[in-house]
Amino acid sequence: MEPVKISEPAKKRRIGVLTSGGDAPGMNGAVRAVVRMAIHCDCEAYAIFEGYEGLVNGGNMIRQMHWEDVRGWQSRGGTLIGSARCMSFRERAGRIRAAKNMVLRGIDALVVCGGDGSLTGADVFRDEWPGLLAELVAEGELTKEQVEPYKILNIVGLVGSIDNDMSGTDATIGCYSSLTRICDAVDDVFDTAFSHQRGFVIEVMGRHCGWLALMSAISTGADWLFIPEMPPKDGWEDEMCSVITKNRKERGKRRTIVIVAEGAQDRQLNKISSNTIKDILTQRLGLDTRTTVLGHTQRGGAACAYDRWLSTLQGVEAVRAVLETSPESPVPVITIRENKIMRTPLMDAVQATKDVTAKIHAKDFAGAMNERDAEFKEYYHAYLNTATPDHPKMALPEGKRMRIAIIHVGAPAGGMNPATRAAVAYCLTRGHTPIAIHNGFPGLVRHHADEPVSSVREVKWLEADSWVNEGGSDIGTNRSLPSQDLEGTAKCFELYKFDALFIVGGFEAFTAASQLRQARDKYDAFKIPLVVLPATISNNVPGTEYSLGSDTCLNTLIDFCDAIRQSASSSRRRVFVIETQGGKSGYIATTAGLAVGAVAVYIPEEGIDIKTLSHDIDFLRDNFIRDKGANRAGKIILRNECASSTYTTQFIADMIKEEAKGRFESRAAVPGHFQQGGKPSPMDRVRALRMAIKCMQHIESYAGQSRDAIAADPLSVTVIGVKGSQVLFSPMGGATGLEETETDWERRRPKSEFWLELQDVVNVLSGRAASRVQETWSCYEST
Repeated sequence: MEPVKISEPAKKRRIGVLTSGGDAPGMNGAVRAVVRMAIHCDCEAYAIFEGYEGLVNGGNMIRQMHWEDVRGWQSRGGTLIGSARCMSFRERAGRIRAAKNMVLRGIDALVVCGGDGSLTGADVFRDEWPGLLAELVAEGELTKEQVEPYKILNIVGLVGSIDNDMSGTDATIGCYSSLTRICDAVDDVFDTAFSHQRGFVIEVMGRHCGWLALMSAISTGADWLFIPEMPPKDGWEDEMCSVITKNRKERGKRRTIVIVAEGAQDRQLNKISSNTIKDILTQRLGLDTRTTVLGHTQRGGAACAYDRWLSTLQGVEAVRAVLETSPESPVPVITIRENKIMRTPLMDAVQATKDVTAKIHAKDFAGAMNERDAEFKEYYHAYLNTATPDHPKMALPEGKRMRIAIIHVGAPAGGMNPATRAAVAYCLTRGHTPIAIHNGFPGLVRHHADEPVSSVREVKWLEADSWVNEGGSDIGTNRSLPSQDLEGTAKCFELYKFDALFIVGGFEAFTAASQLRQARDKYDAFKIPLVVLPATISNNVPGTEYSLGSDTCLNTLIDFCDAIRQSASSSRRRVFVIETQGGKSGYIATTAGLAVGAVAVYIPEEGIDIKTLSHDIDFLRDNFIRDKGANRAGKIILRNECASSTYTTQFIADMIKEEAKGRFESRAAVPGHFQQGGKPSPMDRVRALRMAIKCMQHIESYAGQSRDAIAADPLSVTVIGVKGSQVLFSPMGGATGLEETETDWERRRPKSEFWLELQDVVNVLSGRAASRVQETWSCYEST
């Protein structure tokens, strides 16, 4: 009888990852995600150190990476596997050496994180791959048998660039971290600029792309802006001095900020330097002016919450793309549109990026702006509309002007003040009257115009301008709803002649708009446009995947977690159970868990039970046994405040400590309202401006219409929001409106929560998912 032939197991795929070009915060998060996702998918992961130089030189510069090798990488700045500019890879001889090293190491897929030059090199490498292998065989460097398994090379690109200069994506890895550094620096000079009535010219990075300059100008309320895509018109010196003089003398502004990109130029392509601008302000206006060149500080430091989230999800998607891309498919680059991770043909994105630079060099500045993403152009015009709030050409005719009330409802959230500032500035630019309702609906009803200081009053430009970087709510906010006194609310609407209501807030704001809409049959005063801009750290408003304040909350939370992890790492064998806010929505806990590399995340949507806790304690015990205390990266568990009424944060920490039997210990930590405080993040600032202006434009579309006509339009009561890859307005009422189809009123959250799938990613990258699968199989085998 012939022996049974046992087939050898298929060879595991080997995926290499490298970082190239200028470093960017978040690159380490991308490498971590690629390594762990590759291992999760039963592949082997290899890091190529020093970029393409490591690929060309081989040897110890190409190393296999194991699960524990990348623990704690998300909180580290720069790139831990190094980056270098490699001239030899630009030559075919260098690429032949790189191909040989890959074959010898058995690597048949490559994830490249870098800028457009690095990614273009990757595309060339893939195109030449068959020819490179043939040449290696012909020259006797490798045999046919050696190259046979590696005839196909899969390459996937990740864009790591602080400039955010790649077309086809809203953000690149590192750009929001860099923007955070800039905004922190400008916020810091605000005080000294105010104290001495000084002017500051701030130079930021961006040779061919003005994204950093534009977004920092929006985030800091800069008086003037220079970007390479849209140079100022001839005679800009006079116009700049005129605007700054008006801001200082007529409006009483004590500080002057000018933002200039390093690639700024005039329309004849002559460089405009920060020193030139300083001299103009000093000599023409007699303004005490200082120049600050931020330089490479913009690259440094740990990644912000968004870049950790983005790099992690894009790294996971890159591994999926490696395993799914066919040989005929073009090399993909992983991009993001609003909240949606996507794959885009790499060379299409690279070519579109090069087209922008070419149009700038050809002095086709309108074409350069059109080649940029639509969002960039939209932000630019939004900045212009709010930086010059009394531009005569922008004002509407008298019959189109409206009295627009602004109210904050719910808990404070970062972005409320910047959104209100943007709305006020736009209103003043167009000739509308912005009216702030102080202290929510109770402030509207209880205090009237005959009071010494009315809680319903017009907002002046100088008052609102200072809100650009202020956290919380300067006009006040609370959770009270109009249903507490609908009749009194309607009388006040009539008394102050509101033509529209702009509501900024969380689920209470959504509920308030719903109550006003339903009361329209009884009160004509509510037959006006009612627009809700979601602003809550919980991110639980139906109709949007993003709420103002949620990014600010995440940044404060990861700062807290990083500090806690340091304490946990110092003792080596400690787990911290951290309680997050968020109400009955687990968004903050889950997204923070993704950003800090949490071991587990407990949320209301899934709840907590004894079996889950038992599994996670076993998982922790196994982790500590494996690393034997040698790994200094502490462990974190995040628990949403409403995940369970029985299993509290302290109870879980005590239970872990008890079951650990002295092998490791645990502590509970509750950051509480710390998560709501602080200055709004740059993302919340820029999105506040964009969303608020869209809301004002939507309100404007109803100018001159009768109240009955307004009430008949479902979009007259609406929520602005991000859905997938779009920003859109969703009606609240009607059979297909948000109230009926998308709202879980009992739990105060949307019926469908887009981020729930992120829980799976958290579990995969912590190893918790694999341990659960192993536990399930063990139970199955024992039966």
